[in-house]
Amino acid sequence: MLIDTHVHLIYRDKLNYPWLAEVSALDRDATYEQYANTARRIGIEGALHMEVDVDDKDRDAETDLIQSLMQLPDSLMRGAIASCRPESDAFPAWLEKQRLRPEIKGLRRVLHVVPDEVSTTPTFRDNVKRLSATGLTFDLCVFPRQIPLAIELVDHCPEVNFILDHCGVPDVKSGEMNPWQQHMTQLAERANVSAKISGVMAYGDPDNWTLSDLRPFVEHTIAAFGWDRVVWGSDSPVCTLGGQIETWVAATHALIDGCSETEKAALLRDNARKIWTL
Repeated sequence: MLIDTHVHLIYRDKLNYPWLAEVSALDRDATYEQYANTARRIGIEGALHMEVDVDDKDRDAETDLIQSLMQLPDSLMRGAIASCRPESDAFPAWLEKQRLRPEIKGLRRVLHVVPDEVSTTPTFRDNVKRLSATGLTFDLCVFPRQIPLAIELVDHCPEVNFILDHCGVPDVKSGEMNPWQQHMTQLAERANVSAKISGVMAYGDPDNWTLSDLRPFVEHTIAAFGWDRVVWGSDSPVCTLGGQIETWVAATHALIDGCSETEKAALLRDNARKIWTL
């Protein structure tokens, strides 16, 4: 059984998603009901919702929506990774309000959609540091060239638990390993960072990727971080840019075939339970 640490739900009638207009393949609803129907068939026993970069005014409403879905009978939803803006002077007061919401397990600010300078300001770094001792994680979503910036942020916040999304967004299609590989090794030296095995299917050739294309990136991520610092995520529905969620689950099982049952369980569910107290 799996715990999905990275599922996006999209409700265009309830929330505004400005970026969807630029990605026609994803400009559609992705509801909990649709997700849960498939998830139960393929062995997903619980899930964390990952923020979907909604309009700023809808960020708290997105968390409200996930809270309501968590209250459904036999819900798969176990919590939310909420959208945040650490670059804002209003972040400290906002954070104190979020800490009163037990459904929030962590925060994320996607960094590959903003100028690099956003994450390097003292305001941004000091605000992320405020997560120290709160139990809230911070997801890092960066391009490979930005991993050194992520390292600087991590070093500024040694008591914050970070989660690197999507194996560091490698260029699977080209097969180019460096500097991604070197940067990943350096980031993994920081004990307060875990890596998420997710998303990579969408970075290959959408029509022709194979398991062999994914393997070196997934295997290096696991080797660098170790089995006790990796978690699994579907990245649904973004994963559909490279195939259905069922395909990614099958690919995951194939990639870790031959590993021990303890190692498999750590990646697929146990580490997530530990990190987010699920």
